[in-house]
Amino acid sequence: MEILHEETGSHGRYSTVVEGHTGEMTYSRTSPQLIIVDHTLVPDALRGKGVGQALAKHAIEEARKGGWKIIPLCPFMKAQTMRHPEWQDVIQA
Repeated sequence: MEILHEETGSHGRYSTVVEGHTGEMTYSRTSPQLIIVDHTLVPDALRGKGVGQALAKHAIEEARKGGWKIIPLCPFMKAQTMRHPEWQDVIQA
């Protein structure tokens, strides 16, 4: 699954198109070392296909590469971080 990244100013978005539908995860950058994941949207047509999970995992991988932390404000991302204790190295509660 190809995940695209856009960042303008302090706002960013990870997105992917699957079967003609776009799933996205948005964030706000509060500093070079911290982002707040504030929203995840996966259309009903893509539910259960791992799109949200792929977006969350991509955000974690990007945080590790970039050396920053994530505050998971979005309920989906917060739930994913609780299911994946191995992600705690980049999560700031």
